[in-house]
Amino acid sequence: MSDKTSIIFNNPMPKKVIKGANKSKAKYIKKYGDDSSKDYKISFKDIPTLDFINASNIVFGEENQKFEDNALIVGNIRMGFGHYRISIAMASAARALGYKPYWLDLASFDATGSKMIREQNDMYSLASRISQKSKLFNKVVWEPLNSEGFKKISYNAKDQRNSELLVPIFKNIDKDIPYIATHVWPSQAAVHAGMKHVVNAIPDNWPMGLHLSEGAIHTVQTPFAYFGYKTLNGFDKKPLNGIPEDQLKMVGCFIDHELLVDLENDNKARKERIANGKPLRILMTVGGAGAGFDMFLAMVKHLIPYVKENKVALFINFGDHVDVYHKLCSKVKGIETKNYFNQYEELKDFVHELKKGEASGIYAIYNENIFEAVYSTNLLMPVTDLLVTKPSELAYYPIPKLFMRHIGGHEVYGAINGRENGDSTPECPTVKEVNAMLDRLIRDKELIPHMCDRIDELKKLGHYNGAYECVKLAARK
Repeated sequence: MSDKTSIIFNNPMPKKVIKGANKSKAKYIKKYGDDSSKDYKISFKDIPTLDFINASNIVFGEENQKFEDNALIVGNIRMGFGHYRISIAMASAARALGYKPYWLDLASFDATGSKMIREQNDMYSLASRISQKSKLFNKVVWEPLNSEGFKKISYNAKDQRNSELLVPIFKNIDKDIPYIATHVWPSQAAVHAGMKHVVNAIPDNWPMGLHLSEGAIHTVQTPFAYFGYKTLNGFDKKPLNGIPEDQLKMVGCFIDHELLVDLENDNKARKERIANGKPLRILMTVGGAGAGFDMFLAMVKHLIPYVKENKVALFINFGDHVDVYHKLCSKVKGIETKNYFNQYEELKDFVHELKKGEASGIYAIYNENIFEAVYSTNLLMPVTDLLVTKPSELAYYPIPKLFMRHIGGHEVYGAINGRENGDSTPECPTVKEVNAMLDRLIRDKELIPHMCDRIDELKKLGHYNGAYECVKLAARK
């Protein structure tokens, strides 16, 4: 296992940073045990929700099972829905290009490294929730950490050392299998474990030391991110050596094959619905951490009169967090919803009907299964007209978007990218601004069709081909 902590892209780390990284790894070993000598057997389970791409989940078993000859592994963790969503896009593109996708969630195992990930994720989620309740904490701690703290190259040193704890999981995985990571820890772990064809798919537009995984091919979605990683400008007080060209590629946005194959017809249908005076179909996605709930609540209250006037049909995906649905109902007395709760097959049938049928009222979607919870948004995107979301991973998806306030400073640059591309509104950081933008988009019949035309143009330019390109890079095609 090579040392990726002491020197990062030919940039030596201070002794103090190295000492802190070593101390962090030792802390987790003391807390969760040393499993470096464990022989974890690799087995597979079907993922019924993703049966259309024939994806299999990698789990621990009694005996090692053999990977198929055309295998491609998507390494990920659950941190909110974002990294799972990008992972599905990668698996979808892999299937479309003739590969058998395998799903490797490194946070899901009973292993030391997995427990380390879960602990850090719990801390991140807690801080995210606190940031939405405390303006002082958000201003003094959370925003600076997410924009400048995670940007420092020294931050990468600790993650590199901690990710060594994940190596035992890879012991019985063939090191020649193409591998795409949708979070930096699965990328770092794969490199440490000796995987030979690793792609590190970077989800954000704001370059950060957090995302560095030396030894992998770093793929970015935008020119802004490419320049930032090529130079590592601002990652330290002094100038740094950047990422070499052979380890950095700008590939475009990470989008599912299924969302691209009929995109032009989806946009045509959107424009026809608006031209014919049909209710504007608005899709909202709710974060499980409750981040941004107050703004979300204000938007729902603002849209209810439009729903009653049949000017809006509102779709709300609560993911796998039914408690957020109940919280909404307690705040909006008398709200009537048409519920698809743990009714994934029924939701698929309904979406099929929506392609030619009508929509009215408020639809609430919830699934306790994580794959169904995430993919419900994917099912609904092609048949809705406007996505309301914070500018996280969904900022890059090919659907007209309204951006509510970001959660974490790094998301600001996702909103800037969408605004400049012309398929999104600017970020609306206050309730007043976001509701005013909703009014404008509902009343102005030219704005969303303009976004649709721009999305068609971007597709022709290959703007949404990032997932395909990641697969090709991992497979060395």
